[in-house]
Amino acid sequence: MMTNERQILQVSELTRQIKGTLEINFGNVWLEGEISNLRQPASGHYYLTLKDDKSQIKAVLFRYQIGNLRFRPEDGLKVIVHGKVSVYEQRGEHQIILDQMEPACLGALQLAFEQLKRKLENEGLFDEANKKPIPAFPQHIGVVTSSTGAAFQDILNIIYRRFCNIHITLYPARVQGEGSAAEISQAIEYFNAQKEVDVIIVGRGGGSLEDLWAFNEEVVARAIFKSHIPVISAVGHEIDFTISDFVADLRAPTPSAAAELVVQNKEEIKSRLENLRYQFINRMKNLIDYYQQRLTSYEKSAGFREPRNQLMQRRQYIDDLDEKLVFFMRRKQTALSHSITNLHQRLLTHTPINQLKLIKNRYQNISEKLLSVFRNELTNKKSNFASLLRQLNALSPLSTLERGYAICWKLPEQTVITSSSQVNKDDQVRVKISRGIIICRVEEAE
Repeated sequence: MMTNERQILQVSELTRQIKGTLEINFGNVWLEGEISNLRQPASGHYYLTLKDDKSQIKAVLFRYQIGNLRFRPEDGLKVIVHGKVSVYEQRGEHQIILDQMEPACLGALQLAFEQLKRKLENEGLFDEANKKPIPAFPQHIGVVTSSTGAAFQDILNIIYRRFCNIHITLYPARVQGEGSAAEISQAIEYFNAQKEVDVIIVGRGGGSLEDLWAFNEEVVARAIFKSHIPVISAVGHEIDFTISDFVADLRAPTPSAAAELVVQNKEEIKSRLENLRYQFINRMKNLIDYYQQRLTSYEKSAGFREPRNQLMQRRQYIDDLDEKLVFFMRRKQTALSHSITNLHQRLLTHTPINQLKLIKNRYQNISEKLLSVFRNELTNKKSNFASLLRQLNALSPLSTLERGYAICWKLPEQTVITSSSQVNKDDQVRVKISRGIIICRVEEAE
């Protein structure tokens, strides 16, 4: 007899079993995809999504693995990664834990070069406005390179051949391999702290991109940019370009070229000085000859031979000027006197007393005119009033009453009686006469 017994698992147990199966079967996976949703929280780990046109998978690159990267991951970048597939148990999501990453299109070094170049350029480290001038005649030169490489010997040979009096100080530093970038930046900082050299040459001979990588490190670029002493970058061959070339105050295609740029040829300088000396002597001779000729012409001139005559002529010229000045001043004085007289007359005319007199006369004239107009207007008004009064008296009922007539009103309606038919016997009427009012009773109406 068979029985079906159910095996019931916890969610965490099932998730753990799936995780173990995935890690066993997919523990060594190479994957190509495009980075999206990249984020780096405070822990320093990279969390991202790898996708293609049909699917996607979450991935994580832990902080201790990031130091092995030559470039910085970015959204939209196609990469080839290596890792193992696992499950994040808390959410039950499968993901790939990465231990390697490289660009799918460019090499890692080339991509890192382009990323750092773009970053520093945006910050202004390549701007020409920040470049310091290289001294024309440095007395002390600092060199940062390997003490065993050919670059330093080339620099020494060329500088001493061109100008043997210059002092050179080498700060030996590794120019290739792990820790080389830190040594180069420390050398630049050392020369700036000592403040003994006039210019610094940083460089090495040619090599592959990986060989020259120390000069593409951000720490070296920032050390060059912060340097108060002018820096010449001389890395590799003429076709090689590094980040330090863009940041430096001057780029030399090779270390030998840097030596030629920083120091002028002593013999050429001596030759130029000799030419300048010859030109100076000729110039001075020409000036002496020129002034000698002028002196000779002055000695032969009438003024030099007869100075008293020249002095008398100058005195006469001064007398003429004096007469002209006196005449001009008198004419000017006369004109000013006339002007003052005219102004005085105008001022008298416009004194406050005269102005008040004029105003008073104008006021009196206006007052007289107003008074005359007012009197005439008053007379006319009185005449018109009397005429209107006479007309009013002629039309007034009071005048009629004065002649013996009366006005009657029927009481209590106060209706004016104009006909006997309006009243009946015993009606009361109110009679207005010239002087007073009479209340009457009707005895008879005809």
